[in-house]
Amino acid sequence: MDYIYVVAGLIGLFVGGEALVRGSVGIARRWAISPLLIGLTIVGFGTSTPELLVSVQAALRGVPDIAVGNIVGSNIANILLIVGLTCLIWPIRVSGGTLQRDTGVMLAAAFALVPIFAMGEIHRLPGILLLLALAGYLTWAYLHPGAEVEEHGDTAVPGSLLVSALWVLFGLVFLMFGARFLVDGSASIARDFGVSEAFIGLTIVAVGTSLPELATSIIAAFRRQSEIAIGNIIGSNIFNVLGILGVTALIRPVPVADRFLTFDLPIMITSSLALTALLLTRPVIGRGTGLFVLAAYVAYLWMAR
Repeated sequence: MDYIYVVAGLIGLFVGGEALVRGSVGIARRWAISPLLIGLTIVGFGTSTPELLVSVQAALRGVPDIAVGNIVGSNIANILLIVGLTCLIWPIRVSGGTLQRDTGVMLAAAFALVPIFAMGEIHRLPGILLLLALAGYLTWAYLHPGAEVEEHGDTAVPGSLLVSALWVLFGLVFLMFGARFLVDGSASIARDFGVSEAFIGLTIVAVGTSLPELATSIIAAFRRQSEIAIGNIIGSNIFNVLGILGVTALIRPVPVADRFLTFDLPIMITSSLALTALLLTRPVIGRGTGLFVLAAYVAYLWMAR
C-alpha cells in the first residue's frame, strides 16, 4: 500500500499542479496582469505548490527531514535534472533584461539558508523574514518588470473567470490529497528499508513535487520557448526558499539535520552559482552542457545515499 500511496501522490501532484497553473493563468489574464509577472508568479510559483503542501504536511506530521529535504532537493533537481533535460531537448537561448536581478535573488535566497540552517531549527522569526523578502521581491518585480517575456502559450487557458476558478479549486484538491499520500507513503517506505527520511525527501519526494516544473519546462523546450523554461526554474527556486520554507516555519518550527548544512545545501548553492554563471556568460546552453548537468545530478544522488 505504501507504494500505491507514493504513486497516487505523484499523480495527484502532477494533475493538481497542471490544473492550478491553468486556472491561475486564466485568472491572471482576466485581470490584465503582465506576462512577465505571470511567468514569475503564477507559472514559476504555481508549479511549486506541490512542494508547499508536501513540506507543510511533513512538518505537521512530524517528519521534518522530508520537509527540508523536499525544498533543498527540489531546488537541486530543478537545476541539475530539469535544466539538463531541457537542454537535451532544445538548446537554451538566454535573453531578458531581468536575468541578472532574478538570478541574484535566487542566489541571495540560497545563501540566506546558511545561517538559518546553522541554528539547527528554523524558527518562526526567520520564517517571517523569508516571507517579507518574498513580498519585497514580488513588489520589486511588479514595479520594475524590465523586458517582457513571451506568453505561456503551452497552457490551454479556460474561457471564463468562473471556469478558471474551478480549475484552481480542482487543482488544490488534487494537490492536498497528493501531498498527503506522498508524505505518508514515502515516510513509511523509508522506515521499512532503513533509508533516512532526509534521503527520501531529497530524492523521491523532491523529484515528485518537481513534476509540474519538469512538465512545464519540457513543453517549453519542445516549443523552443527558452525564457519560459528558465524563468519557471528560477521563479520556482526563489519561491521554494522564501515562500515554502517561510510558510512551513511559520506554521511549525522545523528542526534541520546536520547533513543539510554540511552536504546538501552546499550542493544547492554550487548548482545555483553554476546556473547563474552559465546564464550570464553564455548566449546558448547546448546539449553537451545538458549531459554534463545530468551526470552531475546522478553523481549527487549516488553521494547522497
